[in-house]
Amino acid sequence: MKQFLRQQLERYPVRLNELNFFLQQPEVAQNMERYRALTREHAEVSEVAGLYGRFTQHESALAQAREMLDDPEMADMARDEIAAVETELQQLEDQLQRLLLPRHPDDVRNTFLEIRAGTGGDESALFAGDLLRMYTRYAERQNWRVELVSESLGEVGGYKEVVLRIVGEGSYGKLKFESGGHRVQRVPSTEIQGRIHTSACTVAALPEPDEAQAVQINPADLRIDTYRASGAGGQHINKTDSAVRITHLPTGIVAECQDDRSQHRNKAKAMQVLAARIKEKDRSERAAKEAATRKGLIGSGDRSDRIRTYNFPQGRLTDHRINLTLYKLQFVMEGELDEVIDALLLARKAEQLEELEFSQGAGR
Repeated sequence: MKQFLRQQLERYPVRLNELNFFLQQPEVAQNMERYRALTREHAEVSEVAGLYGRFTQHESALAQAREMLDDPEMADMARDEIAAVETELQQLEDQLQRLLLPRHPDDVRNTFLEIRAGTGGDESALFAGDLLRMYTRYAERQNWRVELVSESLGEVGGYKEVVLRIVGEGSYGKLKFESGGHRVQRVPSTEIQGRIHTSACTVAALPEPDEAQAVQINPADLRIDTYRASGAGGQHINKTDSAVRITHLPTGIVAECQDDRSQHRNKAKAMQVLAARIKEKDRSERAAKEAATRKGLIGSGDRSDRIRTYNFPQGRLTDHRINLTLYKLQFVMEGELDEVIDALLLARKAEQLEELEFSQGAGR
């Protein structure tokens, strides 16, 4: 194990003792917010400390087994023991590395997922509909709930723009790398000569803001318009001006919601989307500045980044950020995204580990 990792891990038993002491204090139990924060940290720290304890025990066992190699009668058994312990040590080290990596607080949040048709006209709008179906199927596999926030239908089908709210703990942590440009190569149904066309959509995954930490928006900076909802809202919803569009005047950011019969509830949800978009604008601007000094493997999540190509004639999906190619496009479009998302998360963990090692080296 690398020394910088060991130094990190040796802090955990010490912190665990501190947390045990704090949680026994009567005044902590009376402050529920602090008590919950400490118990969450205790669960995370105790997991790491427990694994590190097992790791050091296995190191001791390995040292003892190596001493047995000098005994001719015990050498064969010692070699078997060494092989088994070394395998377990590597597995424990991999687990500990993953647990040491920083977790973004937004990863546990719900997600606003925005899909917009780009270049390609009608074919792009149809592909936006295909992406919507893909993400909906994936969410169903994760037992997440999907809510339609707003939609703008394409002229021949699909969507010019559609916004979803995906409700499920950890949804943002899995979907956050979907932000960017999605390119499709296929023969459109309207193509008579069978030529392959290329079109594109953009996807943006935004964490649903925590109400306690939401960006502060001055009501004077808002213009609120109401209008009649269109699309698959049912006949009743179209009889009243229940849909809401909110414009943040300083930035020009717009959010709308039309999925509910209640104007009040639509306004509340549109405000959530607006806050998420303002927060994302701030995040992307910071990421752009950071990228100027050190470009990440996964990218900034900017919608202008072309992140993935869906080639239907070849049944091929390619994620350009990690050079991942899968010849199972049909299954991916049915929501089987686990292999893609897991590969992206693994690449990000490797990137974080490199950053952690770099920061430790710079700090010396």
